Amino acid sequence: MASTQGNRRTKRIDGTARRGVALHAGLVLGVLLSAFPFYWAVIMSTHTSSEIFSYPPKLLPGTHFPENLRSLFDNIDFFGSMFNSLLVAGTVTFLVLFFDSLAAFVFAKFAFPGKRLLFVLLMFIFMVPAQLQAIPQFVIMAKLGWIGSMTALIVPAAANAFGIFWMRQYMKGAIHDELLDASRIDGAHFLRQYWHVALPVVRPGLAFLGIFTFMGQWNDYAWPLIALTNPDNVTLQVALSQLNGTHGTTDYGMVMTGALLALVPLLIVFAIGARQMIGDLAKGAIK
Repeated sequence: MASTQGNRRTKRIDGTARRGVALHAGLVLGVLLSAFPFYWAVIMSTHTSSEIFSYPPKLLPGTHFPENLRSLFDNIDFFGSMFNSLLVAGTVTFLVLFFDSLAAFVFAKFAFPGKRLLFVLLMFIFMVPAQLQAIPQFVIMAKLGWIGSMTALIVPAAANAFGIFWMRQYMKGAIHDELLDASRIDGAHFLRQYWHVALPVVRPGLAFLGIFTFMGQWNDYAWPLIALTNPDNVTLQVALSQLNGTHGTTDYGMVMTGALLALVPLLIVFAIGARQMIGDLAKGAIK
């Protein structure tokens, strides 16, 4: 009897160990598949175009990265366009975090006439494709005299329906009514409730929204291409598109070098935002 139970326990342990090994093997495979495009971008940035298209493909780094880097800096104003992208993405991210969280706080925790109708209207705006907004948005920017300036990129993106919807859903579950009632008893007005009660609780949600917004603005190509009419004053994605030559003369090593360098700010922002998000979630779990 005892030996039978021992055999069953051993089989369960072996089955659990096999499932654990299979799970970790799947995770490792997923990580390798996800990381391979980044590795391939690094490899391509160190080779010439002819070496990139050679067969069999070269899977080890080459020696042409300095030459590709010099060609990149000779063809476009890389750091100037990167500064423009940082200015636009950073400013828009700050404005979105402020305006969207403020509007979401009102939608989530306060009652006012027309609240449901306004939220339905917000959902309709959320479902409108960005491409349909390009022409009327361009007309408005032209009438305001903002075409060709960074203002045409920053102001229209200062608030969006997705951010309001996301923060509203987050705040409904994260901010308890008892906290707001206690702050009202202490004499806190609306802005003080927002700043001292709501924001500290929803920092993980703000971290996600900040990462999402910054990445979206950094990678935006269509609207900056339309709104920035001066080819010498563009964002990084538009500048990188100027590297594509005509009649098959594109230097893909140079292009991949530019694309690789353009990833660096995104990786930094993601690392900072993810660390903030995970840290705040851990603090909340401990409390």
